[in-house]
Amino acid sequence: MNVIEAIMSRRAVRSYSSRAVDEATVRALLHAAVHAPTARNEQPWIFAVVQDKAKLERWSGRAKAMLLDQASQDPKTHQYRPMLADPSFNIFYDAGTLVVIGVRERTTYSDADCWLAAENLMLAARDASLGSCPIGFAVPVLNTREVKDELGFSWTA
Repeated sequence: MNVIEAIMSRRAVRSYSSRAVDEATVRALLHAAVHAPTARNEQPWIFAVVQDKAKLERWSGRAKAMLLDQASQDPKTHQYRPMLADPSFNIFYDAGTLVVIGVRERTTYSDADCWLAAENLMLAARDASLGSCPIGFAVPVLNTREVKDELGFSWTA
């Protein structure tokens, strides 16, 4: 697959196998991610690979609760209230592997640099016939001190 085919055929997938992605493939995806351009060659990213289903379920439950609390004040979140209130809905779509991208230190361009790394990772996943999706619902819970500590991101901004 060439890069244009990967770009044109990549989709936000929301239905996954519960099987974990093998280590060699995860390493290849991370290798692609760290080859993303950065604004000042800072390479601010850090990565965590999570394949613990119980942890993902716990984080999903916590994220849904946080989002439901916010739904009363935020019209955009409010439209997702029925889905978020459904006990069977998992924000990670029952994926067997989650790659979390964080920053060592927040700078002017660190968030943009991480999104570029994420795009490289998602295109490499497409090339490997794997689905991917940036999970916006996860952002609030992944930014809590507790989850950052679990990810080993406790020293990040």
